[in-house]
Amino acid sequence: MAEALQPKGIPVAYITTSLFELFKVGPGPSSSHTIGPMKAGCHFMNAARNLDTQILAQAENIEVRLFGSLSATGMGHGTRRAVISGLLGHQPETCHPDVLDELDLNPDQEYPLDLGSKTISFKGSEVIFDEIQHDFPYSNTMIFSLQNKDETLFEQEYYSIGGGFIRWKGWVEPERGEPEFQYSSMAELKKHLVMSGLRLHELILRNEKAITGLSENEIVEKLDNIIMVMERSVEKGIQTEGMLPGPIGLHRKAKKLYDKAKKAHFQGPGFLKGLNAYAMGASEENASGHCIVTAPTAGAAGVIPGLIFVLKRHMGALTEEVREGLIASAAIGFLAKNNASISGAEVGCQGEVGVASSMGAAMMAYARGYRFQITENAAEIALEHHLGLTCDPVGGYVQIPCIERNAMGAVKAYNAYLIASSVDAAYHMVDLDKVIKAMADTGRDMSQKYKETSQGGLALSLIEC
Repeated sequence: MAEALQPKGIPVAYITTSLFELFKVGPGPSSSHTIGPMKAGCHFMNAARNLDTQILAQAENIEVRLFGSLSATGMGHGTRRAVISGLLGHQPETCHPDVLDELDLNPDQEYPLDLGSKTISFKGSEVIFDEIQHDFPYSNTMIFSLQNKDETLFEQEYYSIGGGFIRWKGWVEPERGEPEFQYSSMAELKKHLVMSGLRLHELILRNEKAITGLSENEIVEKLDNIIMVMERSVEKGIQTEGMLPGPIGLHRKAKKLYDKAKKAHFQGPGFLKGLNAYAMGASEENASGHCIVTAPTAGAAGVIPGLIFVLKRHMGALTEEVREGLIASAAIGFLAKNNASISGAEVGCQGEVGVASSMGAAMMAYARGYRFQITENAAEIALEHHLGLTCDPVGGYVQIPCIERNAMGAVKAYNAYLIASSVDAAYHMVDLDKVIKAMADTGRDMSQKYKETSQGGLALSLIEC
């Protein structure tokens, strides 16, 4: 999910996040528990291969220790499988959509790991679920160790900070271009828009080109692929029946909802059933460990795809309009990540589905042609009404309440768009900066047991029932 909360009194750095760091293709069910650990495993193997051959000659095994919510809910989130996949060289954006289905069926199964000068074997049981409470700087911490019988030969401490982002001990911000327009808050972003005369999507595009060095055509092509993967996750979800993986025994609901919406010709309640089906379809694909797009995280990967389906299939939006709306939504995600968190392990689900709903509301308003103020107001309304939302997955699986929560997030986003676009913008009282600060403050005050540990809230109540 996301970076640690910004300490009080320390100035916030301006935003340098790329669109394609926020929107990443990879396997579910959790960007911090699958995409991040997969990246860490791959990074560790690449670092190990560069060790002196005399060190590698002594290597006999690799041990991985998981801490924080990775330990508490990693089993249900597929973290062990993701670590194995990364050690085997898989990258989230290029791996087979069902790659995690094929791994860790037996914890004692041995996997050959290529260290370059030699091959060692690795068992799933060598991924150890360690302490939940710890003193590491980030909740989701992993320690990878290359060992022989007597000693640790090489060790690296990794942090899965949210949305599939990883850091490691000694990590240094990579060299990248300076954004053309520097901002760290919505207030600063608004000043740039007024002074430049640019529309929001144009400003974000110019920053993207400056940061990444990509051309506009390259950015557009990558964004269209992101939209395609999002739509594909919905399409697969509303066509698939059966039971989701894991011991909960949860049946998929998206197809039945879609069938009922279609029977009602998406009129009246049928429209809401359709929106719910779209968001749940993508979220059910995520829960299955299949290919989705983090938006901003995997746990919230159903909200924006569900709204895109509504925009294109029911409101006649063109691909260009959806693309511009998606770019506008990224500005909201950047601000939430920079000034609070998009991590359930840091601030609860207000930082995941709450931010996704806020981004989705902004996308809806912007794609329908509304200018900046209505777009911000829609985003603010959606986030405001997710404040305090806990992350309490039953059994550590991204299923209950996560799947229905994505549907509710999509509905709230649509409703926020309706409210913002129907009333006088001048009457709006709360700006987005204030509600993001409120989310950060709420996250700091929230008990750790409500931050993706499955040790409180609904996760405990359902077991007790």
